[in-house]
This record gives sequence, C-alpha cells and structure tokens, in this order.
Amino acid sequence: MRVFAALAAMIALTAPGEAQDPIFETQQADFIVETVADGLEYPWSIAVMPDGNMLVSERPGRLRLIEDGALREADITGLPDILAIRQGGLLGLAVHPDFETNRLLYFAYSAGRGDRNHTALARGRLNADATELEAVETLFRVNVDKDRGMHFGGRVIFLADGTLLLTLGEGGLYRQEAQNLGNHLGTIIRLNEDGSVPFDNAFVSLSGALPEIHSYGHRNVQGIALNPQTGSVWAHEHGPRGGDEINLINPGRNYGWPLVTYGMNYDGTPISDATHGEGLEQPVWYWDPSIAPSGLAFYTGDAFENWQGDAFVGGLVSERLVRLEIEGDRIIATESLLDDFGARIRDVANGADGYLYLLTDDRDGALLRLTPVIP
Repeated sequence: MRVFAALAAMIALTAPGEAQDPIFETQQADFIVETVADGLEYPWSIAVMPDGNMLVSERPGRLRLIEDGALREADITGLPDILAIRQGGLLGLAVHPDFETNRLLYFAYSAGRGDRNHTALARGRLNADATELEAVETLFRVNVDKDRGMHFGGRVIFLADGTLLLTLGEGGLYRQEAQNLGNHLGTIIRLNEDGSVPFDNAFVSLSGALPEIHSYGHRNVQGIALNPQTGSVWAHEHGPRGGDEINLINPGRNYGWPLVTYGMNYDGTPISDATHGEGLEQPVWYWDPSIAPSGLAFYTGDAFENWQGDAFVGGLVSERLVRLEIEGDRIIATESLLDDFGARIRDVANGADGYLYLLTDDRDGALLRLTPVIP
C-alpha cells in the first residue's frame, strides 16, 4: 500500500536491515498515512455504511464504492442529472440513520445550467449489491437560480431527532442575499427525512421567511458535524480573504455575513468595517489568513486515544489537516498536521475501523487512512 512521505513533520525510523514506513510525529499521536484508493476525480464526500464499506462522491457526478478496502471499478448508477460546473457537482453524502434496514442515501448536488443553477438535495435507495440507486427523488431545491458556479455549500448531516441539515452558500456574487429570509442563499436548512418542513423550525411562523431555514447569514458552509461531548451542531464556512469561521449552529440565529466579517475582499478592500454586531453570532474560532476549510469530523474512534473528542478540519488552499482540541463547546488548542504533505484536504470522516479517513481534492484524488504507530 502506497504511503505518502512529507518533507517535514516526519521522521523515518529504521531497524538494522529493515526500512519502515515514514512516521508523522504530532503533539498527541504518531501516525502513518496510507492510500486506500486513488484515481478518484475530485472526490468530495465520504459516507460510511454500517458494514464499514464507504461511499465516495466525485464532483464530476459519479458515486463510487469502497468495498473491503478497495475501490470498485464501476460507479454506482441511478443518479439524477448533475451539473458539474466549477465548484458544483455531486457534493455531500449522508446515509440514513436506519440505513441497515432502508438503505437510503441522501446526497446534495448542483442542478440546472451554467447561467441558471442551484443546490438540490435528493435521496435514493442503494440496491442490495450496491450497484444502483433506486427510487431516486429530489427532496429540495434552492429557490433562487444563480449565474455563476460558486458557493453551493453541500454538506448533509442527520440530527438526533431524525431531521437533517443541508448547508448552503450565497452564490459568491449574491452576498447580501445571505441576510434575506425570503430565499435560501447563505442559509442552513432543516428538513424532515421526506423533505417536508419540521413543525418546530425557527421561522415556520414568520411571515415572509422560508420555513426551511434553520440559520442564516452564512457565506459558504462546507463542514458540519455534531459535537459528541455536547450534542451541539458545529459548522465552518469559507471566509473571503481571511475570516474562515467555525460556528455553533443554533436555530433562528444570524451569523452575520456580510454585515460583519474577519476577512476582506480579495483585492484587499474592506467588506465591512465591523467584526461584531447586535443580534449577530460570533464564531467560536476564525482563521486569518484563510485555510479554506472543507470537511469536519469529531474523532470518535478508539485507535487514537489522545484524539478522542477532538475535531478535525481539512484545509484546501492551506493543504493541511487541522486538529482542534475541544472542551465542551470551546476550542482550547489547535495543531496543524500534514503541513508539508502537499495535498488539498476535501473531507474528513471516522471509519468503522476506528481510523481517520481523508479525501484529497485533485483530478487524481485519493482516499487516505491515518493509522497509529504501534510502539
């Protein structure tokens, strides 16, 4: 199995006459990085099934199966028409909490055409031999078409009550719409598993507001997870030039974009002269300069004892993995991993085997596994 070597943050230990795998030394754990599967075209999301096999989305519009630790050559059929444009395509995946009995897979994707596109959410039933999605139905579509292939959001998670959250973006050039409750741009939405609106959604009774909206004032949310210590929802979103944020997501709250931000326009001009505002939520963490965060997972496995409860965030432009040490709903320390690894990290997930898995964002992308060094 191919093992990537870093230029720094690793040492090569050798016994007499025997070469060993390169070891990445970190504050809390030493590990190696193994390639489970390569040849994936811009992989975007990992969904772990109860049997330990994995589904991986490829942004150009393919769904792949990792079966018994190997990539099945043929892709899974049955997907709807998917618009693969710039940042859009087949995006986030989530298996239903009762997947063992109903085999339902939920997935986000971009639809439409280049000058009129939007994010959508669908579900389908994976057949017994995992070759086809059957009875595929679209449950939700963003109610505004945009004319650029940017800021689709696209992460999906289930909550403990059986409802689900879908993260969205504000389309890149439509930043003011993130403050408009009359559309879905720049929001996180909450739905029942059949796509209907939960009766207790935050804005279900507010005139002029879309009842699906759970929170708003977001720029482009590409990471969301449940904190196992507290049950709270954590999400991160891309800032512009600087100002990537991690937020605690609560129903009905306004997260401020673009009224307040810790970032600026890419040309260096200001977006807002404020970082705080009345009635606007503050992030629990922000990055400046930007790391371009994508993918978020709290480690719940048993392979890395000292990582239990820590959060991991992939970095795209920064080409790193960030470990966040968590106490309750506070970040008390951070550590940058794989700094010289040379790969854009698109997604992070817990494997059924207790290891941590990553996707690299590349035309020849890979599914990687972090495994501990055994003394």
